[in-house]
Amino acid sequence: MKPILALVITAFFALPATAQESVTDSVAPLAPQVDEMDLSQFLWKKRVLVVFADSPGDPRFVEQMRLLSERPEDLLERDVVLLLDTDPAEASELRVKFRPRGFMLVLVGKDGNVYLRKPLPWNVREISRSIDKMPLRQQEIDMRRGR
Repeated sequence: MKPILALVITAFFALPATAQESVTDSVAPLAPQVDEMDLSQFLWKKRVLVVFADSPGDPRFVEQMRLLSERPEDLLERDVVLLLDTDPAEASELRVKFRPRGFMLVLVGKDGNVYLRKPLPWNVREISRSIDKMPLRQQEIDMRRGR
């Protein structure tokens, strides 16, 4: 299994996420396999949520996957793409760029800026609030309201 899995959040949440094995093993067949992840492919299209861990068995990783699976529609509404990296030995491009130490959650906006770095799992409500404070998200909300 490749260390980085890129997937649209809906594909991820269609899978069972009760045990750490089912999270990582079940996501692999549906996620596009990516050898070198270039965040520029998401620029101005998607927000990227990257979850790093030293192992798929890391309790914080398992907890983060559980939290994300509780409210996937909130992340889908905000154009979020989820990237997972649970193999520090591979030294992926994302690991080189963000330099995680163990578990880390990173939120990258559509503009390519890092808006959030957290060493502990966050629930979707907290992540959504962070996204809703971004300037581009504010513009999207205003456009939807017809302003």
